[in-house]
Amino acid sequence: MDRKDDELAQARLRIDALDTEIQRLIAERARVAQQVREIKQKLGGGNDHYRPAREAQVLRRAMERNRALGSPLSDEVMARLMREIMSACLALESPLTVAYLGPEGTYTQAAVYKHFGRQVNARVFTAIDDIFREVEAGAAAYGVVPIENSTEGVVLSTLDLLAATPLSICGEVWLPVHHQLLSTHARLEDVEEVYAHAQSLGQCRRWLDAKLPGVPRVAMASNALAAKQAAETRRGAAIASAAAGELYGLTVLAANIEDDPNNVTRFLVIGRQEPEPTGCDRTSLVFSAHAGGKPGALFDLLRPFAEAGINLTKLESRPSRRAAWDYNFFIDLDGHRLDPQVAPVLATVQERAAYFRILGSYPRAVV
Repeated sequence: MDRKDDELAQARLRIDALDTEIQRLIAERARVAQQVREIKQKLGGGNDHYRPAREAQVLRRAMERNRALGSPLSDEVMARLMREIMSACLALESPLTVAYLGPEGTYTQAAVYKHFGRQVNARVFTAIDDIFREVEAGAAAYGVVPIENSTEGVVLSTLDLLAATPLSICGEVWLPVHHQLLSTHARLEDVEEVYAHAQSLGQCRRWLDAKLPGVPRVAMASNALAAKQAAETRRGAAIASAAAGELYGLTVLAANIEDDPNNVTRFLVIGRQEPEPTGCDRTSLVFSAHAGGKPGALFDLLRPFAEAGINLTKLESRPSRRAAWDYNFFIDLDGHRLDPQVAPVLATVQERAAYFRILGSYPRAVV
């Protein structure tokens, strides 16, 4: 054995020793997770041991340690590894059932796994309102629903359901979206139709105009259904995720065809929890001004936020359905409802508003 072979053998022995130590520590963490379950049972706690604020803090500390250690792994990769360890340990305490917008292979499913890890019972539903009903009925502990895309804007059905549900927002997920053109064909010239969700067709409009001009575009309920359609008809191509392509046995004709390389979809986690402050939170609320069209009514509701130096990150309006031309205003702001800077402002706005409800205060997306 020459010197290089000896160095390689020594490096492999070192990796084997580290793997053994890593596995020992993961096993020890799992045993402590079991102890946590037993302690909570003695204290009379319920079966839902998932704590959004606690998990967000653990992941942020893992990323900070990653940078401090000078790791060659990215913060996102380290967070993903820690998430899976946490998911496996949480499953020992109480397996979570999470409802999401299907079918399998959707970006919403990817958001579930990014937020909760793969050790959850992920249940598929075909409509967003079905997800709300499932969580409201207690058949699922949490639901994951899309709320907005960075290029195509808000998901209106989710906004309307948030205004009516007794559930709270207890988390958010930011998922970079990379669209693949998938097909049973091997050439673009053979594509007769393009299937995708309407928002995805919009996110890839310029690419489609340039590469597939004149090819009909068919809107589908989801990109996963579009992939299924492409696989079954063998006539067209679907815009969907790489995971959907693998699921339905499709070939990638073109990768990352979204017009904006920074394309991101934001998802909300809905449930019954009200997470405690973490120092890096977001609050969502809905309110309406008093009827009568008084000039400056909306300004009077927004001014307290500006005077307190609170950053508003989102403002949307939707018909309230209480009366003609009456609107609900949906607000996202930086901070937690219990923060000393935020709480008095929310109280002031509530006094001035005709209708007011906090939809949730929750940890901001970690990565």
